[in-house]
Amino acid sequence: MFYHAKNGSVAIGNARMDYISFGSGRKNLVMIPGLGDALKTVKGSADIFAVAYRKFTKDFTVYIFGRKSPVEDGYSTRDMARDEAEAMKTLGISKASVMGVSQGGMIAQYFAIDYPGMVEKLVLAVTLSRPNDTVRSVVGRWIAMAESNDYKGIVIDTAEKSFSEKHIKKYRLLYPILCRVGRPKDFSRFIIQANSCIHHNAFHELEGIKCPTLVIGGDSDRVVGKDSSKEIAKKIPDSKLILYHGLGHAAFQEAKDFNSRVLEFLSSDA
Repeated sequence: MFYHAKNGSVAIGNARMDYISFGSGRKNLVMIPGLGDALKTVKGSADIFAVAYRKFTKDFTVYIFGRKSPVEDGYSTRDMARDEAEAMKTLGISKASVMGVSQGGMIAQYFAIDYPGMVEKLVLAVTLSRPNDTVRSVVGRWIAMAESNDYKGIVIDTAEKSFSEKHIKKYRLLYPILCRVGRPKDFSRFIIQANSCIHHNAFHELEGIKCPTLVIGGDSDRVVGKDSSKEIAKKIPDSKLILYHGLGHAAFQEAKDFNSRVLEFLSSDA
């Protein structure tokens, strides 16, 4: 296994939550992935993530938690934060830096608000704090596709909305493969989680986040809106903002210095 990578799961009430871990650092880092978790959890992908985030493995032991399974109707991003906290406690993780991407960033906001003693530092990437017309339109379209069992439509529209034109030209070559793998047995999990994104609203509570916070976004984000990161950074006291010019929702994948800048923030004394 690469970088001490491990796959596991924990009990959350009558459900189970898949997670992976890797790295051998003394500090803990919890990563919370986005809506893609609703189609495929992190189960079995420890080696892949360990290689992708190998920069972190010396200083941190990294944990990536999916959402529990099954999920119930009305399952909210605040409920997801509660379950993240329970999973961490079960594994004996009393405190960690937390990085949330997209929907994961929504969950991370509530985690920092509701469990401040468990958060060392916070990274919120390509996410939003309250609903806007962009996310209602885009995610609403994905929900409609899911209700019609249109997996191909979800895969292609997600890619087209997320990546820059320069990157998407290469990505389009993979569509025939991507549209055949990873299809869920049903879309109920996806629909529930997607609805939680549309209804997420932590905006008026962001001032309660007191830990050092880094907000990262793209000024061309066509999923959560181009101004969402700036809005979050303005609301969280003393937060730092990194805004990638010309990049959108996939900035965390496209920006070559993304991991380095996150690691610099997490390792600083601030």
